[in-house]
Amino acid sequence: MFHSSYIEISKSALQNNIRFLKQQVGPNVTFSSVIKGNAYGHGIEVFGPLAQACGIDHFSVFSADEALRLQDALPRPATIMIMGYIDNPELEWAIQHDIEFFVFEPDRLTEAAKAAEKIGKPARVHIELETGMNRTGFSLSELEQLKTILQKCRPHVVLQGLCTHFAGAESYQNHERVMAQQQSFQAQRQALEERGLVPNQTHTACSAAMMGYRDTHMDMVRVGIMQYGFWPSPEVYSQYVSRQKDRTDPLQRLINWKSRIMSLKQVPQGEFVGYGSSFQAPRDMVMAVVPVGYAWGYSRSLSNQGQVLIQGQQAGVVGIVNMNVMMVDVTDIPNVQKEDEVVLLGKQGSQSISVASFSELSSQLNYELLTRLPLNIPRIVVA
Repeated sequence: MFHSSYIEISKSALQNNIRFLKQQVGPNVTFSSVIKGNAYGHGIEVFGPLAQACGIDHFSVFSADEALRLQDALPRPATIMIMGYIDNPELEWAIQHDIEFFVFEPDRLTEAAKAAEKIGKPARVHIELETGMNRTGFSLSELEQLKTILQKCRPHVVLQGLCTHFAGAESYQNHERVMAQQQSFQAQRQALEERGLVPNQTHTACSAAMMGYRDTHMDMVRVGIMQYGFWPSPEVYSQYVSRQKDRTDPLQRLINWKSRIMSLKQVPQGEFVGYGSSFQAPRDMVMAVVPVGYAWGYSRSLSNQGQVLIQGQQAGVVGIVNMNVMMVDVTDIPNVQKEDEVVLLGKQGSQSISVASFSELSSQLNYELLTRLPLNIPRIVVA
């Protein structure tokens, strides 16, 4: 094994999740698979073709570089939509390759029209409206200017979509804010349509909004974290299962992060383990050296409190997590051997290490932990 760890991605788990999620929105709503952040750590080049094999034909990315990576990886054409960063020099490339993209500033809309006119092919844009997130989007005061530019650019710009982004649909404490955003979106949509500017698609829903606010489904939902088997928040999960007779989690995690024991070390009682003096052996102990550290996305804040799985048993991280290795206590695991499989995240036998457990111990969101998994850890598709 040339790499010290690898990530398994389960095809059957993805098929299960997509089936469940499509049931929530019905057959007439487009399912856009959000694969920003390196497919939430699952790997764009691996996850994209896998999702396409599972019936997905619409993808949302953050930036032009992600769109290029996905386009190169997909075995068949699919709709790719850039929701965030694209430079003016990249607009011609996007238009030429039928890449759709968000527009949230007047100058970007003008530049897109120029690029489209230059290459003789219309730009397919999604106009993002500011409704209360206060991040990106045309504000109410810019609406008249937007209407004027759209009408002027009409031969060169296809109004493919009208959209917005909710500010915290995963928490009920943001309920009033989300409802106000939805009302603002509908009012601005109506104002544009009264000027003859009717989008081909309207879309506002992320995973959390899709589950908690049925009116946000519209023509398309942008599903991120849930397709990978994770709920946007415990609150969204609780709201869902409270309405079900069967309270089994319908989602399945795709990811299993694995390594192997690099070496075994006998540590006498009273000796310190690793850098500094954060752990002193209370008894004679056996330590397993695992070739994964914070350089590989295993947070240093998990020192002396993280858990891994070896031979189907939990083994605690001991001492400070190093850049490239960490030590785990295997004293009570019989017949432990060098090269034994180590599960850092995922399942082994009847036991599992969840992203939530990482998040609780390291103060990271599950989104953050997943997307911090380095690009150069190999991702392998398994059944």
